[in-house]
Amino acid sequence: MQVGEHRIRLVVLVVFFTLFALGLLARLLSLTVWNRAFLQHQGDARSLRTITIPTFRGMIVDRLGEALAISTPVQSLWINPKTFTATPQQQKKLAQLLGVPVNAARYPHKEFLYLKRQVMPDLAERIMSLKIPGVYAQQEFKRYYPEGESMAQILGFTNIDDQGIEGIELAYDNWLNGVNGKKKVIKDRTGRIIDDLGVIQEPRPGHSLQLTLDKRIQFFAYNELVATLEKFAAKSGSVVVLDAANGEILAVANAPSFNPNLREKYTHDTYRNKALTDTFEPGSVMKPFAIASALESGHFNAHSIIDTRPSTMFVQGHIIRDVHNYGVLDVTGVLRNSSNVGVSKMVLTSPPEQLIDLLKKCGISERTETNYPGESYGSIVDNRQAKPFVLATLSFGYGLSATALQIARAYSVFANHGKIMPVSLFHNPKPGLQVMQAKTADTLLSMLEAVVQEGTGKSAMIAGYRVAGKTGTAILAGKKGYTEKNYMSSFVGIAPVSNPKIIVAVFINEPNKHKGYYGAAVAAPLFAKVMETSLRLMNVPYDAQRGYDDKS
Repeated sequence: MQVGEHRIRLVVLVVFFTLFALGLLARLLSLTVWNRAFLQHQGDARSLRTITIPTFRGMIVDRLGEALAISTPVQSLWINPKTFTATPQQQKKLAQLLGVPVNAARYPHKEFLYLKRQVMPDLAERIMSLKIPGVYAQQEFKRYYPEGESMAQILGFTNIDDQGIEGIELAYDNWLNGVNGKKKVIKDRTGRIIDDLGVIQEPRPGHSLQLTLDKRIQFFAYNELVATLEKFAAKSGSVVVLDAANGEILAVANAPSFNPNLREKYTHDTYRNKALTDTFEPGSVMKPFAIASALESGHFNAHSIIDTRPSTMFVQGHIIRDVHNYGVLDVTGVLRNSSNVGVSKMVLTSPPEQLIDLLKKCGISERTETNYPGESYGSIVDNRQAKPFVLATLSFGYGLSATALQIARAYSVFANHGKIMPVSLFHNPKPGLQVMQAKTADTLLSMLEAVVQEGTGKSAMIAGYRVAGKTGTAILAGKKGYTEKNYMSSFVGIAPVSNPKIIVAVFINEPNKHKGYYGAAVAAPLFAKVMETSLRLMNVPYDAQRGYDDKS
């Protein structure tokens, strides 16, 4: 009996140790063979890391190479809530430095949590000097705009991840945006790098972008625009400056504007580049095109006589009127005095397509060549809808809508002997397109000079330069139609007349009626200031004869 029990016990022990050995062998095979790749991956995941090597976005510079947008190094602070163990004193100091409370206990299962992004290096250094376990810093880049408000709407801005979301920053994001690098490192359980295994992808910085903008002209135009809005208590305004010879954009200023470096307090409405996105009925600044159309029709020449008496005319039961009774005028007199009656009589002698087709050729109702995001097309009445009264109002700038840039581009026709120049934000000269007879365009340029010398545009004169241009005072349509309560005051001009170099277009939206609202009083003086400064900065020589600049 004792021998049998002893044998049973021995068998049990042998079976037990055999099974135990088989279990160990199975576990060994599992760890070293069957699950080796999975376990290796899990081990690496807890120690081997691929980290990002940040790179910077390309600079944006003006035509002279001056910086307009640059990326500056900053630090982003983050914590690992699992290892974050700040003392009460450290947590209080951290909150004071960051300006926000820190409560890692709310996220016990996370391993990564931003404290604050885009912190200046000196502040990040002060925070890291607290030596709080679980607090880390990583380098990033933040966009900075040295010109502030003056360039804000044309340049746009980037988001917190340095991606373009407005303006040129958005339009050319792929070009400006760099490609971050990558490298392998080994970290300990606290997240510290204990070994650098090398770069696996080199970082590629973004490409720089040079614009045709001149920051000197832009700065001056913006500040003078702001001063004009304040003087006339106007709602908003835009100034466009073009190189007349090649269509390069020298300045696009809008106000009110915003500071792109501190934009949290501004509304989205201030982000819009209104000179390219907002359309309006321009009014009398379009009369030169109506007169050019009449001359091109062959029904009129520069010396034709138009009777504007008694300063009113009826078309399809509607009245068209002039501010004064100008009597009998030649064609130059019609433009010089900005006669609605005179220009209507001229245009009504031709079919609607005569004027409408010319306006379309001059870029009305089509986007410019800038490829700017959000740019508007504008619109123009269809030939079939242009009944006599509609055609008459089209002759003095109603029945169409355009942007400030489109109108500035259209005036390049008069500066280039009938060729319209493609506008651009980059140095990429392209030939103009002939849309008007050279003789007609040159005749209109002389007439526009008469507007400044003897007509409604006298306040646009500039000492030492011959100037051509046209005033405009358009009634803005409201919910109940045209009420003569709100106006758009404008002036578009060219200088020097002897060899056109600069085009300046000024549009002031809703100046206070009691402070002045005519284009001659509101927009023309601003035009003169911006044009004079632009001519001098571009080193354009004088061309005016003695006595030309006498404004007395």
